[in-house]
Amino acid sequence: MSRSERRPAGLHRTIPALPVRDVRASCAHYRDRFGFEARHETDGFAVLVRDASVLHLWGASDESWRTRGDLTRRPICSGAESFIAGTASCRIEVTDVDAMFEELQHADVLHPTVGDQAATTDFGTREFATLDLDGNLLTFFQRDPA
Repeated sequence: MSRSERRPAGLHRTIPALPVRDVRASCAHYRDRFGFEARHETDGFAVLVRDASVLHLWGASDESWRTRGDLTRRPICSGAESFIAGTASCRIEVTDVDAMFEELQHADVLHPTVGDQAATTDFGTREFATLDLDGNLLTFFQRDPA
């Protein structure tokens, strides 16, 4: 079947999956700082929900790579190495970016480069960046109504 003959797949949602060192500690962080609720939580995986937004957290805590001698003969390959934690990002659209900014400013999660309000972009949004416990980047944005 050629690409032009394919039926629409009906894609309707993307759920970010962020790598974290300690899933349970990150769940507490997302609850206390970002206002998410854990719908599912184990040592290796969590599903977090706030309003209509869903985030998945997965454990990137494999430290075995630190003790491997020759990485050319025994390459790192578990896919859950601790150095992966904090390397992801996602964008979350909100209804009121100013209210979200104020809430998260008080939660002390704003990215160090963020000023005293959401920034206006050249591509039609107002937004600001935050960091989770491991350094994953979460950008909250609102489309400019103009």
